[in-house]
Amino acid sequence: MGQTARVSAVVWTAAGSLLAWVWLLLGQGFFWRTDVRLPPRREPDAWPSVCVVVPARDEAAVLPAALPSLLRQDYPGRAEVFLVDDGSTDGTGDLARELARGDGGLPLTVSSPGEPPAGWTGKLWAVRHGIGLARARDPEYLLLTDADIAHAPDSLRELVAAARAGGFDVVSQMARLRVESTWERFVVPAFVYFFAQLYPFRRIGRKGTRTVAAAGGCVLLRTDAAERARIPDAIRHAVIDDVALARAVKRGGGRVWLGLADRVDSVRPYPRLGDLWRMVSRSAYAQLRHNPLLLAGTVAGLALVYLVPPTAVVGGLVAGNAAAAVVGGSAWLVMTGTYVPMLRYYRQPLWLAPLLPFTAFLYLLMTVDSAVRHYQGRGAAWKGRTYARPDAVPDEG
Repeated sequence: MGQTARVSAVVWTAAGSLLAWVWLLLGQGFFWRTDVRLPPRREPDAWPSVCVVVPARDEAAVLPAALPSLLRQDYPGRAEVFLVDDGSTDGTGDLARELARGDGGLPLTVSSPGEPPAGWTGKLWAVRHGIGLARARDPEYLLLTDADIAHAPDSLRELVAAARAGGFDVVSQMARLRVESTWERFVVPAFVYFFAQLYPFRRIGRKGTRTVAAAGGCVLLRTDAAERARIPDAIRHAVIDDVALARAVKRGGGRVWLGLADRVDSVRPYPRLGDLWRMVSRSAYAQLRHNPLLLAGTVAGLALVYLVPPTAVVGGLVAGNAAAAVVGGSAWLVMTGTYVPMLRYYRQPLWLAPLLPFTAFLYLLMTVDSAVRHYQGRGAAWKGRTYARPDAVPDEG
């Protein structure tokens, strides 16, 4: 009797995982598809002015591969680049000036805001300083992009054309991250896959939807929308600043679009698992709003959706439980199929698709580690800074 009950429990748990995958396949905005690219666009009659704001902290290693791509933008209108050196100790600012002298492209201004005051993350304080400089030029649009992002020569032109044609206040592209090392192959495509699962791209651009997000490496923002949403002051302590920005703009009545990039690439390397671990864990618990109940639900959900299928297959084969093996295998097959488009987008071998449960287990551990760091009072650490816990940040209105 007890053995039968255990067998039934395994089968029912595997069936729950399969049902979850059927729902994810059909009911979560077709998140697994990778065909959401820049929306239809046409060249405007007159090209608006744009200021590009690049926050940079200790980016000398990646700047030569990224900054020249911004300075060489083939943009018909007026455009200017503002690089904000956020307390770098590796000569980032001097290197940026040197690259600009040898390039002869768009005008570049390099400035430094000093250390951020209490209640601000360093990046957003740098963005605020850059936007302040840009306002003197009275641009219609701001392009907020990271110092490790390389843009194709027509990137700015395409972004502006898409924003004008679609009436969007935010047009953001998820830059194609670097995938060269072994650990990058395992972790990076899954990072974008999980992000799209949380924020299905094709829902974000629709009117009336509650789903909203942006990708911080490439955000074209209408200046008047930024002013209405009080960007970046309204999100000054946000660790996940790109999603917070998109939400603030949408609350202010703006329209937001997000999709995958074709020719916008991150050049930042993550050669070791520890590098990727820090990237994920610094913001994972913030994504859960530092809520222990959401953490418990997320851990249970990851286990049910990603870990139960292979466990049911192996356990069913070992125990001779054909039903558990078949149901678990079906869930695993659906999971594998949904991951294939992302691997193709990243030009990775398809044999990685069945290994998604392993990667999901790593993300589960990263999320738990993020929570542990939070409750140890270490907060989110990045580029030598540890940001205060949200409940320790004073509200300055």
